[in-house]
Amino acid sequence: MNDSGIEVPVLISQTGKLSGTRLTLDQKEIIIGRSPECDYIISDRQVSRRHSRIRRTPDGFYLEDLNSKNGTYLNGAAVHAAVLLQDGDVIQIALAMKLIFVGTEATIPLSITDASNMGLGRLRMEVQAHRVWVKDNEVDPPLSLPQFRLLQLLYTNPDRIVSRDEVIEQVWPETVAEGVSEQAIDALVRRLRERLAEADRSHNYVVTVRGHGFRMDNPV
Repeated sequence: MNDSGIEVPVLISQTGKLSGTRLTLDQKEIIIGRSPECDYIISDRQVSRRHSRIRRTPDGFYLEDLNSKNGTYLNGAAVHAAVLLQDGDVIQIALAMKLIFVGTEATIPLSITDASNMGLGRLRMEVQAHRVWVKDNEVDPPLSLPQFRLLQLLYTNPDRIVSRDEVIEQVWPETVAEGVSEQAIDALVRRLRERLAEADRSHNYVVTVRGHGFRMDNPV
C-alpha cells in the first residue's frame, strides 16, 4: 500500500531461504540489475548491470529482459519479449534470485507471508524508499548512500559472506578497486554498525569474518 492508501503490487525476493525483501512497484518503471543505479540491486556476477525491467502500463505490469547475459525467466520459461505479470508469478534473475510478483498485499499466500516475516528479522529495509527499521524503530536520520548500499548488499545476500571486493563494487562503483583502502572499508562498516546501534544496542547486525569479508546477522 502506498502513501495514498492504494494497494500496489510488490515483489518479494527469495534466495537460498526467503529473505523477505519487498519492493513496492509504485513507479512507472523498475530496473533490476547489478548496477548501483538500478531500482533493485542484486550483487551477483551472474546478473547483468541492467538485467530486467518491470514496466507499468494501463493493462498491468510487464516483465522484460534487457539483453542480459544469463537470462530472465518467468515461471521457468525464458523471457524473450515483454510478458504480462499475474499474481503469484515467479521471476528468476539468471540463477541468482527468484522474485514473487504479488498483485496486492491481500493476495499474498499465507506461506509466503510467514516466510517473509521470518526472513525480515529485526531489521528490514524498504529499498525504493531508502528507509531502514530496526525492531520497529526507523533509523533516523537516514543512512548515507555508502552506508545504505553496504547494508543493502548484506541484506539481499543473507545466506553468504560478502567479500571486500563486492563491497567496493557495490559502494564505490565509479572507483577502481585499488583506489579504496582496507581502512576505508573498515571505517564504513564501523559507522554502519554505529548507526544501527542507535536503534538497537543489543545486537551486532554486521559481522566481520576475518580473511573473508562480512555477513548479515538478522535474527527473527
